[in-house]
This record gives sequence, C-alpha cells and structure tokens, in this order.
Amino acid sequence: MKTDFLRFDGAIEHDPAIDAWMKQHAGELGAIARRWFEVMRNCGDEVRELLHDGCPTACLGDVPFGYVNVFTSHVNVGFFQGASLPDPAHLLQGTGKFMRHVKLKPGTPTNAATLNALIEAAYADIKSRVENG
Repeated sequence: MKTDFLRFDGAIEHDPAIDAWMKQHAGELGAIARRWFEVMRNCGDEVRELLHDGCPTACLGDVPFGYVNVFTSHVNVGFFQGASLPDPAHLLQGTGKFMRHVKLKPGTPTNAATLNALIEAAYADIKSRVENG
C-alpha cells in the first residue's frame, strides 16, 4: 500500500525568504524561532526549506516535517506528523489528526534536550515513512 504524503513544491537547500522572515521577527520571540529552526535545518543533508503559510518549514526533500511560527506572546515549534511522535514529557499540544506543536514563551524554561529529541524524532519519522512507503 503506497502512502500519500503532503508535498510542497519549491523547497530548496537554503531559502533566502526564510532569512528575510527571521529578520522581520527580531527580539526574544525571533531568537526562539531562529534557534529551533536551526535545529531542524541541521537534521540531515536532505533537509530543504521554504515558507509555507507564512512560516519557515523544514522538509525532507519536498515532504514537510517541522515548522516554526511567531505569535504575539509565544513561538510554536510544530510537527506535521506530530500525533505519531513519542512524547513522554507531554510537550506536544493540539488535537488534529496529524499535526502537533510545542508552545514556547520567553522567560519560561524550555527542556532543550527533550525538544531537540522531538525534532530529531520528527525528522527520523518522516525519513522512515518516505523511504519505506
């Protein structure tokens, strides 16, 4: 049985539009978004990126696995297949069929190791899905 994936045309190795987006989001919230998107960028050689729905999105080739977005008082670090990720620390929020996110607020401690592990798990999960159908 072949799996259909959400795919985005236009994902490239380093999208200048994301750099411009990051420059528009200065301050603490922007720093949080930059930090965690950089972790996504560094997941593997096959990572590509683009702006989707106005926010930086990380893909394995053309299949998205994560994104960041800045809001008025928080940053979301989101996962396209987040509902299937292991989350023993219960960081993931959302009730959708697939997507989940972690909400980060300035001044609130973040368990960096756990969020790093979630990002790595999201990348590994999508890589396995793509490679194994």
